[in-house]
Amino acid sequence: MAQLTTIDGVPLYSTVAEALEYAAQNNLVGYHTHLYNGAIGYMGGATHGQASTASSGFQEDTTINNTNGNIGNY
Repeated sequence: MAQLTTIDGVPLYSTVAEALEYAAQNNLVGYHTHLYNGAIGYMGGATHGQASTASSGFQEDTTINNTNGNIGNY
């Protein structure tokens, strides 16, 4: 894998495929981007918050209180 750098302990890769592979290995889905040295880098996890909490061994709280008052985990 061509790792460009790490941000908050999470690797930033040069390709989407690498970011998605990292995501799959860390129970994440999707990817997001960061600008690094003038180039776009790819990080596993749909958001930086998800990626950084997963790399710390924590799970992001995904409890949502929707408009009809029901609370559910998504």
